[in-house]
Amino acid sequence: MFGILQRMVFWELFKVFFLALVGITGILLMAGIVAEATQQGLGPAQILAAIPLLIPSTLPYTIPATTLFATCVVYGRLSADNEVLAIRASGINLWQIVLPGLCLGIIMSTVTMVLYYQIIPHTHHLLRAMVFNDAEELLYSMLKKNGMINHSNIPYSMFVKGVQGKKLINPTFKRRDVKGSIDVVAQAREARLSVDKERKLLMIHMKHGIATFEDGSKGYFEDRIWEVPLPSTMNNEANRRARDMTWQEILAKRVEYESEMAKVLDDISNAEVALNSGNATTPDLPKHVENLKGKLKHSKQQYLFLNVELLMRPALSLGCFCFILVGCPVGIWLSKSDFLSSFITCFLPIVLIYYPLMLCGTGMAKEGRIDPVMLVWAADVLIITAGTFLCWRTVRS
Repeated sequence: MFGILQRMVFWELFKVFFLALVGITGILLMAGIVAEATQQGLGPAQILAAIPLLIPSTLPYTIPATTLFATCVVYGRLSADNEVLAIRASGINLWQIVLPGLCLGIIMSTVTMVLYYQIIPHTHHLLRAMVFNDAEELLYSMLKKNGMINHSNIPYSMFVKGVQGKKLINPTFKRRDVKGSIDVVAQAREARLSVDKERKLLMIHMKHGIATFEDGSKGYFEDRIWEVPLPSTMNNEANRRARDMTWQEILAKRVEYESEMAKVLDDISNAEVALNSGNATTPDLPKHVENLKGKLKHSKQQYLFLNVELLMRPALSLGCFCFILVGCPVGIWLSKSDFLSSFITCFLPIVLIYYPLMLCGTGMAKEGRIDPVMLVWAADVLIITAGTFLCWRTVRS
């Protein structure tokens, strides 16, 4: 497909890209995710098991940066070594060396889209399932690390003085009711944790303790099991966001919301007809209509989120191609073997323009006030326009 010149440029681009991708991904995992997981009390075995599932989620952010880095390094070095000048002097059009970079951008954009299509949502699902299946070990790790389990999203808290194997030393268990106030405080000499995966319950088996209830009464117990729900974030099917769904799941979910919205609209229409005709069968019918309108609004919002997600994935994937369009001419113009300065010169405007525009456009698209297509794709259109113009100027000059 390529001549010797194109293959040489492409190979140089790929080498730098691959090394940079491994390095940046490793730094991101070790310095960011692994450090945060260690602070949250996760054990080494859990972290090692989670790393392969976390890597695909980082690639949509590391691949565009590394493609831009590779472009700046290779084309800056070609220009600094006067190879670009020699190519021009020999009568070869500069498109011949820009083409391999564009091909790399297309390939990486395709790879990123494939990751978004199935792999990233699937690894999110596996990660949630792994945390849920190993919930007992996770809770023990949190107690060993922090000496407590206390979060606003779970209706209980626990404090321990120490953990010996599977035994909790001097545990204090506090349970909150639906209003958020503490209704039971139990203190014991020791306790053990177990998880009922089928019922999604945490079993706190306490021995030799005293329970204090909301009314002030106390009771001694020799052996008691407190059953409390597991945190909802451990449920591998709960609260699934659009970002956690595969492409096919999003399309299927859209159909569900379309059917639900059509049914709610029919119910609202029938209820309003009954109200206007004075044939309301129940006095709560106006309240029922308001509830239906609230449900319809929620369904429309979730439907919009799904549409924005379908637009955002290819828009972000195209970022690799956009970055190379800008990186090629800038690398040649700067004519520096100092690749770091070339990379920063290219990357800073992208960080200050592309990503803020993409994030702001996505956020505004989810509000539904402006056409989501225009908002989500605005950043790509801007960078492609600027990059095409820069490439044209570089080839013409």
